[in-house]
Amino acid sequence: MCQNTLLSLQFFSFLLLIDKDFATAAKNLGCIHCHGTLHKCDYPRQPRGVPLRDLDDEYQWRFSFCCAVCRRRTTPVSVRFLGRRVYLGIVVTLASALNSGLSGSRIAKLRESLSVSVQTLKRWRKWWLKDFVQTPFWQENRSSFMPTVDASQLPASLLSHFGDADETEIWVRLLRFISPLTINEPAN
Repeated sequence: MCQNTLLSLQFFSFLLLIDKDFATAAKNLGCIHCHGTLHKCDYPRQPRGVPLRDLDDEYQWRFSFCCAVCRRRTTPVSVRFLGRRVYLGIVVTLASALNSGLSGSRIAKLRESLSVSVQTLKRWRKWWLKDFVQTPFWQENRSSFMPTVDASQLPASLLSHFGDADETEIWVRLLRFISPLTINEPAN
């Protein structure tokens, strides 16, 4: 896996465009509670794992809407953010995938390049290996993969099920697949 491509400005810009599409679709549907009109009500995020100075200012905002009638919030799915985690979803997923097969020195380089602690890497691995596999989302969708996904090697084992496209497209497919987990999911 080439983390230089995945952590490039072009890749992050592409993820932002996907999130904008998700936001447009959610706004066009209207409020899921009362079918009222939705108004933009984005909220700030401080995403970690990449130098923010290189990213568009919009990257620091989670797209969201507020209903004009019932005032309830509607937050669309995202390929940038993974629930309430402060690190970007690609960082959590890439680091967890790489962490499953790296030597100690390579883990140290990964930690340094992403500015992440050993405890955080362990927490992310635990999430993929224990918490993710217990989510209703995974329970409903795991049977759609043949051959089955090796749960002990998540998320790396999941990547091979997203086709023979270039690496960037495979990662985008994975991020789209797990995007339902980006809403109403507790932080870890």
